[in-house]
Amino acid sequence: MESGLFEDLQRKIDEDTLVKDTLREMVQQLEKQDRATQAILSKAHSTPSVELSPVLQAAQSSIENEVQSIRRLAEVASKHPYYRYNYAWTREMQSATFSILYCAYLGGLDTQVGHLLTLSEVTTLMQIPPSAPNTDSFHLTPEEYLQSLISLVDELSRLARNSVTLGDTARPLQISKFIKDVHAGFQVLNLRNDGLRKRSDGVKYRVKEAEDVVYDLSLRGLLPGQGKV
Repeated sequence: MESGLFEDLQRKIDEDTLVKDTLREMVQQLEKQDRATQAILSKAHSTPSVELSPVLQAAQSSIENEVQSIRRLAEVASKHPYYRYNYAWTREMQSATFSILYCAYLGGLDTQVGHLLTLSEVTTLMQIPPSAPNTDSFHLTPEEYLQSLISLVDELSRLARNSVTLGDTARPLQISKFIKDVHAGFQVLNLRNDGLRKRSDGVKYRVKEAEDVVYDLSLRGLLPGQGKV
């Protein structure tokens, strides 16, 4: 038996444990910050569009904190094989991406209402390199982006219904068109990730839900430009 075999194995185990613990602490910080961001953004469900500005400003400040955490995470994670540890942060990165997409859709982050940030725009905002498959550089994968986009569609489907309660009859129409466009985009994708493919199948139901809201408004003569029945 080679001398020092088990000592060397223990050293590698200790090094791996240290990396995991360091990443875990960073990811937990990001998760905490993103919960705060989403708590702020949830106010969109009870705030008319014309009064959203303070909500979006608060969300943007919270997202800036997340970006700092993502940058620190990227710096540490990029020193190690990407696919060895990416399980540790993929869920939190998807959640942070959703928050960014949602804030931007609502008109925050210096965007127009209804704008969908691209993968490249998200990574630029996060201040991390663009998607770089087959490298160890920390990045946001296309699959993570698409998972976040589906989460955005789910959230907007709820927002369409709640907007009616707020008396905002224009927003459901905008949301319905947006969800239809996203659904059309997913139709052209050949998804090999089983989990992503199953979730994307649910987008068609969000299309139906948004259409039902718009249809109900049209029957009641409440769509913009319609006279009241």
